[in-house]
Amino acid sequence: MERTNYPHVVKIDGVSGAPAVIEETRMAVWHIVEYYYRVGMSVEEIVAEWNYLTPAKVFSALAYYDENREEIDEIRRQNSYERWLEQTSHAAD
Repeated sequence: MERTNYPHVVKIDGVSGAPAVIEETRMAVWHIVEYYYRVGMSVEEIVAEWNYLTPAKVFSALAYYDENREEIDEIRRQNSYERWLEQTSHAAD
């Protein structure tokens, strides 16, 4: 496990290429970013949906994203529905 400069955010080797995750969970920072920015959930809604998260953990993930956008956006692209469609259409050829 590699600590980051953000409380509650760590990187764990062997978990999808060591993406940033919320400590003591399997919730990746990119998931939080998707729910907050793409889905439009508030911090309170995210915490209500996943009761093992706290506002501090969610805000820490969002702060990590703010400083590491390229890294997280690349992971978001790799895990996007559009990328999945692209890969499955090539597999059918």
